[in-house]
Amino acid sequence: MSARLFACCTAVLLTLLAWFPAAPGKITVYLIGDSTMSIKQVKAYPETGWGMPFTAFFDETVTVDNRAQNGRSTRTFIAENRWQPVAEALKAGDYVFIQFGHNDEVPTKASYTTEADFRTNLVRFITETRAKKATPVLLTPVARRKFDAAGKIEETHAVYANIVRAVAQEQSVPLIDLDQTSQALLQQFGVENSKLLFNQLAPGEHPNYPDGRDDNTHFSELGARKMAQLVLADIRRLKLELADRLVKQQVKKTVDPQAR
Repeated sequence: MSARLFACCTAVLLTLLAWFPAAPGKITVYLIGDSTMSIKQVKAYPETGWGMPFTAFFDETVTVDNRAQNGRSTRTFIAENRWQPVAEALKAGDYVFIQFGHNDEVPTKASYTTEADFRTNLVRFITETRAKKATPVLLTPVARRKFDAAGKIEETHAVYANIVRAVAQEQSVPLIDLDQTSQALLQQFGVENSKLLFNQLAPGEHPNYPDGRDDNTHFSELGARKMAQLVLADIRRLKLELADRLVKQQVKKTVDPQAR
């Protein structure tokens, strides 16, 4: 082959390759938060954190690393050295989904975090995530099941959810307002049917809870999937690059995340 022909063939090949973008690199989505998001032990089933079904939404380029833990607040998550390993492992292109508030906001809990410290901790997560060229995403705490006498869902996270919203705006961070969207979902289900979304069990219904369970905070398998679908809908609404990595059939299934 002559040098001129070789050069021509090379030029044509390079032109063709330019039409085909490189395959996306592998990334990790870290979930940090509390029991509403966390992976459950077998002894807790059918209680399910929404981070569990969330892992099935993405293609092989995404690893979901769920570091959420029962009972943790922003303060205890940091104090127990749960955040630092995440910060050290982050690489460019990764995501950190940050959902706290349930345990930060309760003064009687050992995990209580003042409003000022809650804000400071959120900013720390954001700053240290961005320092690794990864993307932080803030989530307001998912709603508890609480209705008034007229059957209207009640807000149970007002103060701390508003802090999350304010920090997201101040720091220009993508916000998934799970407090609001999950309230809307619970209202759609109504007082009685919304029990299906939570770990509500009659005595003898499940061997892990022989005396039954009346839990309006933690989810059933159905509830966890519905909450994960709300998060997924906002990933698409926000047009995060992560949305391009969804399993294709999953995209079709979640067009209407509140459909029963």
